[in-house]
Amino acid sequence: MSDLILEVSGLKTYYRTRLKEKVFAVDGVNFALEAGKTLGIAGESGCGKSTLALSLMGFYFPPLHYDSGSISIDGQDIMKLSKEELRVRVSGREIAYIPQAAMNALNPTLRIISFIEDIMKEHRPELNRQQVRALAAERFETLNLPSKVLDSYPNELSGGMKQRTVIAISTILNPKVLIADEPTSALDVTSQKAVIRLMKNLLERKFIQSLVFITHELPLLYHVTDEIMVMYAGEVVERGTAEQMIFDPLHPYTKRLMGSIIVPEEGMKEQRLAAIPGAPPNLKQVPPGCRFADRCSWAVEECRSGAVSTVMSGEREYRCRFDEKTLRGWYANEAAEQDGADHTVST
Repeated sequence: MSDLILEVSGLKTYYRTRLKEKVFAVDGVNFALEAGKTLGIAGESGCGKSTLALSLMGFYFPPLHYDSGSISIDGQDIMKLSKEELRVRVSGREIAYIPQAAMNALNPTLRIISFIEDIMKEHRPELNRQQVRALAAERFETLNLPSKVLDSYPNELSGGMKQRTVIAISTILNPKVLIADEPTSALDVTSQKAVIRLMKNLLERKFIQSLVFITHELPLLYHVTDEIMVMYAGEVVERGTAEQMIFDPLHPYTKRLMGSIIVPEEGMKEQRLAAIPGAPPNLKQVPPGCRFADRCSWAVEECRSGAVSTVMSGEREYRCRFDEKTLRGWYANEAAEQDGADHTVST
């Protein structure tokens, strides 16, 4: 029996502008997720991460529209279900979503218990209010959240406490897949660590079976995820283990992305930071070739005009016309030139 829980194949979703133009923010995305595993999704702002999250949930509200592809949970393609079936059978039960700015998602005029009562009224109508409270209190305490939080208003909680409360509410039905969109943004380091511990606790206790963790802080994923998938201009450009993606990126975009941020890990503290030149392409007019070509130091004319396909290289996949040996040769030469320049400056 396969442990595959979530499988996405050829997913294409777009935003329709006022001029009826189609802007594909998710363009042909493929990936799979097994039980007990965590997948991290990273990339620049506007690369399609949050749109992918909304698409996986079936939240197709204008201007976002579904075009093609499949999203299967335990072998069932949820894109073949009606909106009502998605709401009742899938949302919250099969797959749950923690949105960006989750700390502001709670109605300030309602106590925390009210949100849980609303969820249970829809999905567990056989439970009375006392049973709902008992279940919620047990779940909160299991996740190191005091049960007194249930009677609090959102404005009585700190930012970190609100974030953890939203996570607890979102997973109260034990969904198979949890999608967390920037769950640690706007939090201090201590609160970030608390959120990450809570996510791991959810997996360990099997309150959720798998996790999709979305962030622009790629190094953070090293401590949270088993695999990392990097998106650029609506496409997946590389996917591999967390170790590979952080310490040995292969695709030119992943390489530049890692070179533009601080990685507080052993052996990476002395790296020189460098911004990625240029800007992502306008998705209204997608270039025919590689979408990163105009910002890539190693691009040739064929990169800009020729078709680009996904290449499998051992445990990872990447989207580039060059093979692994060529890419590694470029990176080694660049590192050697940089070492030479640093040596010249120091002497």
